[in-house]
Amino acid sequence: MPDDALDVLVDPVIHAEHPDYVALVLLASGLVNGPSDAGSDARLTAAEAHLRTCGLTRATDHPHIAAWRAAFSAFGAKPSRYPSSAEALITRVLKGQALPRVNVLVDLYNAVSVGHVVPLGGEDADHLEGPLRLTVTTGGEPFDPRGDGLDVEHLPPGEVVWRDDRAVTCRRWNWRQGRRTQLTDATTRAFFVFDRLDGLSTDELHHAADELSGLLLDRWPDCRLDRIERRAT
Repeated sequence: MPDDALDVLVDPVIHAEHPDYVALVLLASGLVNGPSDAGSDARLTAAEAHLRTCGLTRATDHPHIAAWRAAFSAFGAKPSRYPSSAEALITRVLKGQALPRVNVLVDLYNAVSVGHVVPLGGEDADHLEGPLRLTVTTGGEPFDPRGDGLDVEHLPPGEVVWRDDRAVTCRRWNWRQGRRTQLTDATTRAFFVFDRLDGLSTDELHHAADELSGLLLDRWPDCRLDRIERRAT
């Protein structure tokens, strides 16, 4: 894949069933990722503090979380067992637990996800094979959660997934990512997927992307940022 390219495709069936869905993808090049540090820890700590004082007592009370629970239920995923990525993080914080400290990039996007109540995932663009596609499984698609080929899952039909030409990269829309494309300390080119349904305005979606863009530019002033948006037409 060329350094400045990322082809993002959304299966028409997704927008037919969820016309409010918007995928906003931020592609960042020229990064120098590394282990969690004082700066990324401070961002997470601030996000935790804000969430605990904003008046939200349960993640499911937020309209955007409620919209994602309905979307998951629509394709057969029980949201209480398979929560969206944003719900999982927010629930953790509201229970008094700390957000995980993983590495700088993951810390930054998790802070933005919690702060804006938006499912947000990041992956290594250099490990992607072919276009990034949001689609519905037909049955048998491989997903390697550990990235070592020893525990490959073959998915049932009807599940909403992100995938590339090789395999599924994220199960149940934004529930669980595989390790093959995960962000590591060695990542220099990453893409971040912001998922939006009704319950979050498109302005707020772009505000979230603006915040992450600013955090990346603060760290790496010479990095290149590109946005790709996919919505119903």
